[in-house]
Amino acid sequence: MRQRFEAPRVDDVAGRLEALLADSALTAHITPGARVALTAGSRGIRDLVPIMRTVITHVRNAGGEPFLVPCMGSHGGATAEGQAEVLASLGVTEHTVGAPVVSSMDVVAAGESRFGTPVWVARDLAEADAVVVVNRVKPHTDFRGPVESGLVKMLVIGAGKHRGAAEAHRVALRHGFPAVLDEYARLALARLRVIGGIAVIENQRDETAELAVVAADELFTREPELLERARRLTLSLPFDEIDCLVVDEMGKDISGAGLDTNVIGRMNSRCGDATDRPRIARLVVRDLTAASHGNAIGIGMADFTTARLLAAVDLDATAVNCITSMGPEDARLPIAFERDVEAVEAAFATSGAASTAEFSLVWIRNTLALEELLVSTALLPAVAADPSLELVGEPFSFPARGDGSLAPAWGWA
Repeated sequence: MRQRFEAPRVDDVAGRLEALLADSALTAHITPGARVALTAGSRGIRDLVPIMRTVITHVRNAGGEPFLVPCMGSHGGATAEGQAEVLASLGVTEHTVGAPVVSSMDVVAAGESRFGTPVWVARDLAEADAVVVVNRVKPHTDFRGPVESGLVKMLVIGAGKHRGAAEAHRVALRHGFPAVLDEYARLALARLRVIGGIAVIENQRDETAELAVVAADELFTREPELLERARRLTLSLPFDEIDCLVVDEMGKDISGAGLDTNVIGRMNSRCGDATDRPRIARLVVRDLTAASHGNAIGIGMADFTTARLLAAVDLDATAVNCITSMGPEDARLPIAFERDVEAVEAAFATSGAASTAEFSLVWIRNTLALEELLVSTALLPAVAADPSLELVGEPFSFPARGDGSLAPAWGWA
C-alpha cells in the first residue's frame, strides 16, 4: 500500500541556498583571511554535500578560509579518525565539498551552567574566527521542547564532542533536555563566534523541502517556527494498533536513535513516555545499515532480530554512544534468529493474535521510508476506510524463501 501526501520540494538546492545567502548578512561578519568553521553532523541529510559546497563557496568568495568540523558528540567511536570516516561515508570530504575536514576530540570550557556544570565546546570551533552551524531541523526521538533536533542542539551535543555530549545528557536526566539545551546553547554562543546557521527541513521522502539562513541572534526564535513546519512534514505509520512491525534496516544514518521513536511509538523510558500511537506488540529488525559503522544504538527497542544484524554490531562503538547518551538500555540485545522468517514467526507466536488471518503485520524498509508499506490482509479494511491510503496490487504469499530468508516485494508500479 501507499500513503498519499503533498511533499514540497526544493528542486535547485544550491541555487535556492545561494539566493538566501546573498540576501543574508552572513558575509558581513567575515573578514579577509578569517578561518570559518562549518559544523558537520552525522545525520544522513539528503543534500548535505551540495549544501556544504554552496556555503563553502559563499564563505570563500567573501574572503574567508572555510573548513569543516565534525560535530557529532560521541559518534564515530568517539575518535577523531572515526568522526572523519563518518563524514566520508556521508559523501563529505575535502574533494566533494572543497574545504578540509579538521577532526579532533579536543574541547574547551565555554563556561559554567546554572546547574553548576561545565559546558564544553570543540576546540576547533572555539579557535575559529567565525562559525556557521549547519543542520537539519526535525522532531527529536527522545524529548519534546521548543527546539529539538536542529541548530541549537548541534551547538550543545554535536559541538560538545564526546565530553560535552556526555555531560549534557547526564544533566538532562535530572533537569530535562529543553532546559539544558537552552542554558548550554546560550553559553556556547557566548564562547563561539557564531555568525549564523543553515537550517534544512526535509519532506516525507527525505528530500529538501525548505532551507533557511538564520542569524545567530535569531536561533532561539526562528528554530521553533522551523520545527513546527518540519513536524507537519513528518510521516507516520497509518495504523493505531499493529501486531508486528518488520523493519528491514535500522541505523544512525536513519535516526539518531537507530529507529525513529516518533514512528514506532517506543519513546526511550529515560527521556519521556511512549507516544499514544502506534501501539506495536512486536518489533522485528532485520539489518543494520553500513553507514552506522557498527553502531547499533536503539537495538534495545526491538523484540526480535537476526544473527546477521548482531554480527554487524561494533560493541565498543555502540557502548560509547549509549553510555554517552545515558541509555544503556538502548544496547540491550533482542532474541536473534539465524533465519529471518523465524523472527517473524516468533513475533506472531507472542503477539496474541489467534490466527494468521487476524495477524496485523506492517513491513517497512526503515523508519524514514514510510510512503510504501507491505501490510497483511488483516489490515485491508483499515486501508479501504482511509482516503489517504492507496492499495497497490493484490495479496500475495508471505515472501519467505526456502532457506528462511525474506524477499520483500518492494518496487512495484
